[in-house]
Amino acid sequence: MIGAGDHNPHIPVLLRPILQNIGDISGRWLDGTFGAGGYSRALLDAGAAHVTGVDRDPLVFDMARSWVGGYGDRLTLVQGVFSRLDEYDHDLSGVVLDLGVSSMQLDQAERGFSFIKDGPLDMRMSQSGPSAADVVNTAQEDELADILYLYGEERASRRIARAIVRRRDDQPFDTTLDLADVIEKSLPRTKPGQSHAATRSFQALRIFVNDEYGELYQGLLAAERALNAGGILAVVTFHSIEDRMVKRFLQARSGKTARANRYAPQVDQPDAQFDILSRKAIAPDDDELQLNPRSRSAKLRLARRTDVPSGAAPSEKDLGMPVLKRKR
Repeated sequence: MIGAGDHNPHIPVLLRPILQNIGDISGRWLDGTFGAGGYSRALLDAGAAHVTGVDRDPLVFDMARSWVGGYGDRLTLVQGVFSRLDEYDHDLSGVVLDLGVSSMQLDQAERGFSFIKDGPLDMRMSQSGPSAADVVNTAQEDELADILYLYGEERASRRIARAIVRRRDDQPFDTTLDLADVIEKSLPRTKPGQSHAATRSFQALRIFVNDEYGELYQGLLAAERALNAGGILAVVTFHSIEDRMVKRFLQARSGKTARANRYAPQVDQPDAQFDILSRKAIAPDDDELQLNPRSRSAKLRLARRTDVPSGAAPSEKDLGMPVLKRKR
């Protein structure tokens, strides 16, 4: 899985440090973003007794038909979402979540994820529900600006939203390049080496359309419920908001929540549901960056489940999750 704008082959990101830090692999695992099957195959080849491969996109399972049979009943495929992963399997030895949009989806212009290839303005991973075109053509200007700012960290969100609304009054948006062109024309010309002007806006729309932050929040809680004591949670993120949510979740669930400031009173920390395995997020090394440049923004966080039962969930605010003031 990758962030928007990357176009390299489907190489599992940070797979080697995942396998190295886990050690012996056995038992039942769940791969929450099956994609091209890279993580699932690696886990099975390393000794996992069974892997449940989950993906929102039904097309990825069609692409895997040529090889899944070789694993027999050790591999089960499920079309589903993070928030329900504990319904797909339980008593797990590990859960791997690789966030973002896959290069396979970006490569298919008809899916509408890419601002490089022209296609219908869709962006739905599950191919159901409201599309990006529905959002762009119907959202109020202030709501659209909030989506671009909160989910894409686009500082020019209001200027872009104004340009979108002005254009759609004459003609609705149907294609990716049409939207990308309007965004690009509403911003200063990008300098050599900078990301495409539409990068943040397309990221924001994709995240909103697929409720990616909501699914991540609920998925972390579902993984906690599904893991056995000693089970591993491995999460690969590709941008700062995702990483912040995972970091704060693990801090809250490991009894290491930081005080607001050094003068704040010390409070009793709750019993820990996880032990954090690496103090800092793990980044790709030079070898991986050379082999797979799209891994450059990836971060891996690892934790081991304790035997402490799940307690009250941390709030979305506690995790720094962006939340729109208005709901569509």
